[in-house]
Amino acid sequence: MVHMTRQNKTYRLVLLSILTAIIILQTFVPMLGNIPIGVFSLTLIHITVIITAIVLGPWEGALIGGFWGVGSCLRAYLSPYSPIEMLIFTNPLVAVLPRVLVGLAAGYSYRFLRKVKLPDIPSMALSAVFGAVTNTVLVLGLIYIFYRQPYANFLHVSFSGLLPALLLIVVSNGIPEAIAAGVIAPIVSKALRRVVPESIK
Repeated sequence: MVHMTRQNKTYRLVLLSILTAIIILQTFVPMLGNIPIGVFSLTLIHITVIITAIVLGPWEGALIGGFWGVGSCLRAYLSPYSPIEMLIFTNPLVAVLPRVLVGLAAGYSYRFLRKVKLPDIPSMALSAVFGAVTNTVLVLGLIYIFYRQPYANFLHVSFSGLLPALLLIVVSNGIPEAIAAGVIAPIVSKALRRVVPESIK
C-alpha cells in the first residue's frame, strides 16, 4: 500500500510537471497559446488549465493556472506583444488571479455536475466553458477597473465607448475561446482519465 501511494504521488508529480512544461511553452512560444488577431489575442492556454482541473482536481488546476499567470507577468516584462500588455499584465491581480480562478471554477463545477449525476462528457464540456468564461470576464473586468482609460486609448475608442468595445471582445474572442474549451477539453480529459490511476484523481 505504501509502495502504491508513493507510485501514485510520483505519477501525479510527473503529470503536473508535464502540464507545467506545456503551460510554459504556450506562454512563451508564439501561436501555441495565444493567436494574435489584430489588436486582440485568441487565448488557448486556458484549455490546459481546465484539463488539469478536470483530470487532477481544482487545486491542481489552480496551481497550473498560477504558473500561467506568473508566466504572463514575466512575458509582459520581458517580451510583451504590445505596450498595453506591459502595462496591464505586469499587475498580478490581472495576470495571475483570474488564471488561478479558472482552475478552481472548472474543477469545482466539474465535481458539482458529476455529483448531480450529469454524464461525464457534458460535465466536462460545461465545466470547460465555465472556466473559459471565468477567464474572459475576470480579465476584462479587472482591465476595466484598473486600466480603463489606457485601454480605451489603446483601442482608439472614447472612454464612454470602452464598455461596448469590451463586450465586443467577449463576443469576438470569449465565445470562440469558450467553444474551443468545450470541445477540446473533454476529448483530452477523457483520454487522460483512461490512463490516470483512479486513486490519484
